[in-house]
Amino acid sequence: MIRQSLWAMALLVATTAGAQRAWFASERDTWLREAAENIPPLTERIETPVGLVESVRDTGAFQGWRMIPAGDMDSLYGHSFKERKEVIVDFGRHMTGYFSFDIGRLSADADAPLRFRLTFAEVPAELNTPFDPYPGGLSRAWLQDEVVTVMDAPATVELSRRVAFRYVKIELLAWSSFDFAVTGMRFRSVTSASGEPKPLASTADPTIVRINRIGLATLAECMQTVYEDGPKRDRRLWIGDLYLESLANTYSFRNHGLTRRCLYLLAALADEEGLLHATVFEYPEPHPQTGQHCMDYSLLYGVTLYEYLNATGDRATAEALWPVVVRQVEHAMTYLRDDVYDMEKQPAWWLVFDWKDDLNRHAPMQGLMTFAIEQSYELAKLLGRESEVAGWPRVVSRMKAASRRVFYDRREGVVVSGPDRQRSYLGQVWMILSGTLSPREGERALRTVLADPDACYPGSPYAYHYLIEAMIRCGMNDEARRRLTEYWGGMAALGADTFWEVYDPTDHFKSPYNFFPVNSYCHAWSCTPVYFINKYADIFPVSYTHL
Repeated sequence: MIRQSLWAMALLVATTAGAQRAWFASERDTWLREAAENIPPLTERIETPVGLVESVRDTGAFQGWRMIPAGDMDSLYGHSFKERKEVIVDFGRHMTGYFSFDIGRLSADADAPLRFRLTFAEVPAELNTPFDPYPGGLSRAWLQDEVVTVMDAPATVELSRRVAFRYVKIELLAWSSFDFAVTGMRFRSVTSASGEPKPLASTADPTIVRINRIGLATLAECMQTVYEDGPKRDRRLWIGDLYLESLANTYSFRNHGLTRRCLYLLAALADEEGLLHATVFEYPEPHPQTGQHCMDYSLLYGVTLYEYLNATGDRATAEALWPVVVRQVEHAMTYLRDDVYDMEKQPAWWLVFDWKDDLNRHAPMQGLMTFAIEQSYELAKLLGRESEVAGWPRVVSRMKAASRRVFYDRREGVVVSGPDRQRSYLGQVWMILSGTLSPREGERALRTVLADPDACYPGSPYAYHYLIEAMIRCGMNDEARRRLTEYWGGMAALGADTFWEVYDPTDHFKSPYNFFPVNSYCHAWSCTPVYFINKYADIFPVSYTHL
């Protein structure tokens, strides 16, 4: 019934505007139907707390706080909450879903309401950083604190808001003469991840095993009825996250129906010119975040479809969505001037790449566009449609030549970008992944920036994914393994249950939003160690147990 209702609402929206849409007008209804038919079921599991904790300052801990044990649940249940008034409960690991608890009356009649503040935290510092006055650049409402009024006792209280957390702080704000206990805390966790990923052998490197486990937990929580970018925030589908999640899914849960749903949903919600929005919403009916266009993400749509076809053999989906890929590539080509991406036209589109304001994106964009066109042409070949885009290989060839002319410093053996000739990790990475630099040239370029303290280094797991990919492409297997274990292992060593949206080992308080508690500490684009560890078993020191 839910699937049918969502599809009907989306169909109405699409039909109303359909006549005004020149691009894909006749296909959108079908694509919405396909997206609705692939809504996955959510698996629910009831979780209970592992105990009480308290926060302590620790300059060596992540963001300066850690939790220590403060008693078992029996020390709370059945006892007067009026005497405590505040408690922090640990559920033992990060999870996403719905929280509930019971109020038990201990004496007298409940002669007045009770009022509580519940604050849910992914990491300890969230419970120890005042939210107000709020300095962040995103909505204050993303922070997971709720005031709950309980009118009667005994009672069961269940929050309607879905939360993502490990710790919950319960504060008593208002009470009366009667005594009561807080008891029966439970959590209904939800995910669409199903199936059993291949287990790593018990003899595998413990750090790799731990990173793989945390990566799987991250992916599973972001697998809801779409691939969400973060279950706390922003709780929507982004193309860049979809690409990386789908790679990790292929080497773990293999729930390819979710990938299919997301591909169809994005296509159905393209704008009137057939251009993909970088992000779309499911509720109250499927709709795009209007005007949110990211050229690098749009080009990765075709790469995602190509990888999906390779993983599933689902030719019907690839055939149906092939025109969407063509439209993104052909539009991007209008930004070329003398075979170089024209950054002067860029203000109409956002370029993501990384959470780094100081990154010059010109060389990375040139490389990514070259890579995406080439991968999309490989998709055309699989579909027998290369004659439709016969000019693409020539465009790629000219772009590579232009890249070497404009961005490659032959004497230094490094890619530079922008008027200040910035050396960045991502500048090298995307010229390597595009094949503009040979593996030998790419290794030299990467080693040059790795040794340069002034080079612009990655600021997020999203960028680090592509760095690892480039190292593997260049045969830098030992370096790739070391970087993965240091970077994602660094989060694990700091207590991560799931991998974070933003992680800079030199700045634990870094936030693109001017307030670190609003960062997402379970984020889709951080899950890809699962992909690397399970795809490249010859690089990462693991072996598989027999299933």
